[in-house]
Amino acid sequence: MRTPSLPLAGRRIWEPVIDQHETWLAVNPVQGCNKACSYCYLRDRGQTLVKPLELATPKRTVELLLASPYYHRQAVLALYTCTDALSTARTRAHLIGLLGELTTNGVRNPVCLITKCGVTEDVIDAIASARTAGVPVIVYLSYSGLGPDIERGIDHEVLRSNFPRLHQNGIPVIHYWRPLMPANAAPETITRVLDLAARYAACSVAVGLKVKPGARNQMAELWPELGADDLPLESADAIWPRQTWDFLESLPERYPHHPIYQTNSCALAYVLQRPDSHRIHGTTTCSANQCPAQQRECCATASPPQVTADDISGSLVWLGVPTIGSVGWDAEQRTATLKEALCTRDRNNIAQRYGVTVRAPRDGDDNYWSGRLGGSQPLIIDS
Repeated sequence: MRTPSLPLAGRRIWEPVIDQHETWLAVNPVQGCNKACSYCYLRDRGQTLVKPLELATPKRTVELLLASPYYHRQAVLALYTCTDALSTARTRAHLIGLLGELTTNGVRNPVCLITKCGVTEDVIDAIASARTAGVPVIVYLSYSGLGPDIERGIDHEVLRSNFPRLHQNGIPVIHYWRPLMPANAAPETITRVLDLAARYAACSVAVGLKVKPGARNQMAELWPELGADDLPLESADAIWPRQTWDFLESLPERYPHHPIYQTNSCALAYVLQRPDSHRIHGTTTCSANQCPAQQRECCATASPPQVTADDISGSLVWLGVPTIGSVGWDAEQRTATLKEALCTRDRNNIAQRYGVTVRAPRDGDDNYWSGRLGGSQPLIIDS
């Protein structure tokens, strides 16, 4: 999708309105955030401490979604990943309008909304209406125990109050426990955060710190050890402080009924009560998750959809990949192998659409960060 010509285009870099991320389809009709979290991936794109700008009306957003080659009816939709939709009255109004348009147009994909801001009554009413109409809306509350020196502009008391309010209104909450770095690595910080989250959230997703290509210096400002040139930051799934990583092993004893996941797709599968479609079950990544036995059984007994090499080739053509050679297909391992370079968004879409693993050289111009679903592993740093 061509980036529209907009004011400040030389200083602000725009994402597609509809895009494919590792776990979900990102729906970004409003971009730019008036907050200034130091670790934010929008920072080097000129999209923090700015006025959120509407790129598409709610109605046009749904039209673009349904016309996108990435869209399919099992996809999870993550709304407003390039802003916090609850940060201003105007963005909240856009969100309420978008939930209404999704409902009116018969879109029943699961919908995720990520926020650090207060969830107002009008937003709660809109979410409740969408859920009643059959749209599974899940709210991700991004809370990791960091302070206003790092998460500038965030009212943490209001953020914490979201947990009981959403729970009381029957709206599912996933606790987004990220990023994790030395500033919030201490056990007392972790337990303070999880003591609240475990009371009201269905589960937590612990992500560590993501370092996308080009963001090394930004993250080293927060975590000086990451300035070392020999650390493979960009190819790691996430960076973890040793103190936090070691403390993870003790958490199931303290929070026996609160699942803690390192893979977001598994958390979503658990909350949506469906098997994971990203081929995590039975892997070392699966064993790293603190997942209930019932959910593991759900994943173990699931019957994946039938797929052939021709299905994958046809879908790649549909996505607009210009030239596709032969697709190597291992039906037993459900793994497709391509010799041609493939961008991460196309690989992720095929993998999610069919529940397969896609192996292909990475496009050299691809700036999307690495992840567990692509085979990357955590990097543990002694600080």
